[in-house]
Amino acid sequence: MAKTQDFSAMMKDMMASFPVDTSAMEDFFKSTAALNEKLSAVALDAAEKNAEISSKWTKDTLAKMGALSKAKAEPADYAKAATDFASASAEVAAENMAAFAEVAKKVQMDTVELLMAAGKDISEEATAAVKKATEEVTTAAKKAAAAK
Repeated sequence: MAKTQDFSAMMKDMMASFPVDTSAMEDFFKSTAALNEKLSAVALDAAEKNAEISSKWTKDTLAKMGALSKAKAEPADYAKAATDFASASAEVAAENMAAFAEVAKKVQMDTVELLMAAGKDISEEATAAVKKATEEVTTAAKKAAAAK
């Protein structure tokens, strides 16, 4: 009866013949985690600022509604209060939309800055990894040529 070959031992031997340096992958994962941490910080900071703007806007609107909801002596006073409320609300809306735009602008600038720095770091890491791999292949080729 034929004996089956042990492919797992053969694969182990084959993989041992081609050593793999995992430090490049570890560095890649570390730099990716660091970039994600920085991008998360930018996003969380923006969310916090947007929540503050929204909260302030809500408080201002509720304060102005207090004056709107008070009983008036004359019907014309209700129209004036409604007009004043609408005018003040439009003004506050413009201010708050400008504040939201500033937050978005800062997020965009910070994100571009982080991505540019990450691109530079990745390029440098890739260059170093390729150089190291080239040196290893050259060394292995010289050893193989000398063994013949």
